[in-house]
Amino acid sequence: MRKRFCGSGEHVISRRGFLGTMAAGGVAACADMTAIQALAAPEISAELRRNQKRCILLWLAGGASQLETWDPKPGAVTGGPFQAIQTSVPGIHISELMPRMARRLKDTAIIRSLNTRNADHNSAAEMMMRGRPREAGLNYPDLGAVLSRELGQESSPVPDYVAFYFATEGRNMAPSNPGFLGARHGAMDLYTSMIPENIRRNGISEQDHIERADLRGTLSRGFERGRSSLTIDSHSHAYSRVRGLMSSEALFDIGREPQRIRDMYGPTLFGQQTLAARRLVEAGVPFVRVGRAWWDSHGHNFETHQEMVPELDQVMCTLLDDLEQRGLLESTLVITLAEFGRTPNINSQLGRDHFASAWSCSLSGCGIRGGSVYGRSDATGQRVADGEINAARLFATIYRALGINHRKNYHVGARPIPLTDPGTEPIREVLA
Repeated sequence: MRKRFCGSGEHVISRRGFLGTMAAGGVAACADMTAIQALAAPEISAELRRNQKRCILLWLAGGASQLETWDPKPGAVTGGPFQAIQTSVPGIHISELMPRMARRLKDTAIIRSLNTRNADHNSAAEMMMRGRPREAGLNYPDLGAVLSRELGQESSPVPDYVAFYFATEGRNMAPSNPGFLGARHGAMDLYTSMIPENIRRNGISEQDHIERADLRGTLSRGFERGRSSLTIDSHSHAYSRVRGLMSSEALFDIGREPQRIRDMYGPTLFGQQTLAARRLVEAGVPFVRVGRAWWDSHGHNFETHQEMVPELDQVMCTLLDDLEQRGLLESTLVITLAEFGRTPNINSQLGRDHFASAWSCSLSGCGIRGGSVYGRSDATGQRVADGEINAARLFATIYRALGINHRKNYHVGARPIPLTDPGTEPIREVLA
């Protein structure tokens, strides 16, 4: 008969201790899904919920319109055909295309005052993935790499950074990039398959795999002896985690979810990938990015958003509900973000063009004061009227919500590299 967990602090199993034990147990511990499934045990799941922070980024590639989502302007010449609806928080209205999120705004903060001054897809996407513009001679890591470094565990059998992006449009505009943090913190990029193909042992027996790993380890240790460099260390760390990653295949298989849960997320690729993201963070993956493309509505903006915003509404609301029901929302930050927004002015093709002067994003869950709005655009949405912020302040807020010191420095050689630009402060009004 299975013993009950008494709740005593003397018997709490920490994630670090558990994973360290798994690593010490060697090959057998990760030969199948047993170790991964153990993460679902009540004692360990409770410890994960209390201590580990995670983040899911819903990346609205191409630039979703703030006017058709978080900052509608009904009645204004720039407003378009959709109305604003009252949310569950008195005085806060969002687009009628988002009725589900209107009802459950209690866990979400809306930021309506981004002015990032960059309306070029490539460089803007890079900036909104990193929190700062490109600097010559310095390859900054993106958000996922930083969270892999700050929230990941050295001996974790699951990946620290997973990125879904199946669309061809915009794929090369903001590829995942560990920058100076090295390959250890790079993404597992999924472009064509929900389940990573490169973690399967195609045609290789378990024994062959063990012996090849042992041989590689012997050769590597010989090569590393007397040598030290970031490249060598990064390469060795990446290989040291392969065994555990190869045991994580089932985490990506949403067919293991009850049909009821799959139906909640919906049949779309975006819904399926977001469900996979929930499975991944529940198992301990610190950061998952789910790309939804293509929002670049230079023509037929209203038809585009009438199709895509309700899908975002359903998937986002379902994700927040699902995380909350599993006790994970307090430790999981959910971000909706793009590289920029859309122009208030409507062009001759009934579209909205690139716009970075007064646009919106949202933060939900971990560390966030829900049911709040920060900043304000003017009556027609042309400029920020109050509370202007840039990418650096948004990233400082994200880091603070996740319990990360946004003032800390990394080092490239002897040069200190601050996590956010010096003097940057988080938006305290949206932090819990």
